[in-house]
Amino acid sequence: MNLQAEQEKTTTGAGAPAHEQVYRSLRARILFGELEPGQAVTIQGLTEQLNAGMTPVREALRRLTAEGALEFQGNRRICVPVLTATAVDELTIARRALEPELARMAARQVTGDQVAALRDTDRRLDRAIARGDVRGYLEENYRFHAELNAMAEAPILTSLVEGLWLRFGPSLRVVCGLFGTRNLPDMHKDLLIALDSGDSAAAARAMEGDVVQGMCQIRAGLGDSIDIR
Repeated sequence: MNLQAEQEKTTTGAGAPAHEQVYRSLRARILFGELEPGQAVTIQGLTEQLNAGMTPVREALRRLTAEGALEFQGNRRICVPVLTATAVDELTIARRALEPELARMAARQVTGDQVAALRDTDRRLDRAIARGDVRGYLEENYRFHAELNAMAEAPILTSLVEGLWLRFGPSLRVVCGLFGTRNLPDMHKDLLIALDSGDSAAAARAMEGDVVQGMCQIRAGLGDSIDIR
């Protein structure tokens, strides 16, 4: 199976029950910004787009609304949330509390093979940046962080972080459109060096820097700066 097919299978949950496939497919559309902030979604529209039945679509909408990736508005309208500056600040606080700690935990037990796999993901990320591939950048950047978080073996913290990424994913896609992939921050190299040496404190610092820079870019896309004190 080639990389693209493997990514598609992982993202959409190919082989999983129908309701899970619909959930993962819609989740990926939100996470990677195919659905824009403020964009409304309907059951009828999604059944056509996803070639799915109404019941699994309803279930997917329910789950993603509960996770904060979608929100109910008036007249049974469901849409992708529009991030406010305050929301970005809150997301930044939460990410700074959780993701550096996951990086610290990963550095304490990561294996050489795991670091090598993470470095391969980072190379694919670099290639996506070089060719201006926004979707490729978003997928590989997410994969890098998801692989690292898995290495920490802290499922509760990882689940919390996954929910945060769903909330800012659509806005990150907008930022890519505004600034281009070449201008996006990348502190992954510092993180990989820290993982190679087993330096948990340096891994946490690198991750915090990556989080702050990324969220600053999103905040800049809203036309404001972020308070990182």
